[in-house]
Amino acid sequence: MNTVPLALQAAQQWCLSRGEKLTDSRREVLAMLLQAGGPLKAYDILASLQKAKPTAAPPTVYRALDFLVSMGLVHRLESLNAFVACEHGLTPHHQGVLLICQRCHQVTEVAGTASMRQLQQDAAAAQFTITAHELEIKGVCHACQQEATA
Repeated sequence: MNTVPLALQAAQQWCLSRGEKLTDSRREVLAMLLQAGGPLKAYDILASLQKAKPTAAPPTVYRALDFLVSMGLVHRLESLNAFVACEHGLTPHHQGVLLICQRCHQVTEVAGTASMRQLQQDAAAAQFTITAHELEIKGVCHACQQEATA
């Protein structure tokens, strides 16, 4: 079953409920990330867009990505300089933890609720206010571990 159309429809409603629009270019970028099933770099997204729209330019992609990140639909992976669709759907104040395989770059998102709560408590104890975060943890995924032992 292809869940991309359902995810795009949910994203459309999410944006509308916040007074924002999921424009065609934003929708196309989100669809690419959903279909990829893993991280994509902005210029890879641009190259794909240019196949259908040769005039597509980097600012279009970066604006779309900035919007999608701000809406919580996409995560920016600082360590990979890439983007990945959010796996946990559209929930207010969503705080995911991104597990990144150092070998294959597969990204798995876990809720991390307890760990994020602890980080917020530790920050408050240090009189520090967290204003934004994307917690990335690097390691080796199960598939790569199995491959290494084979």
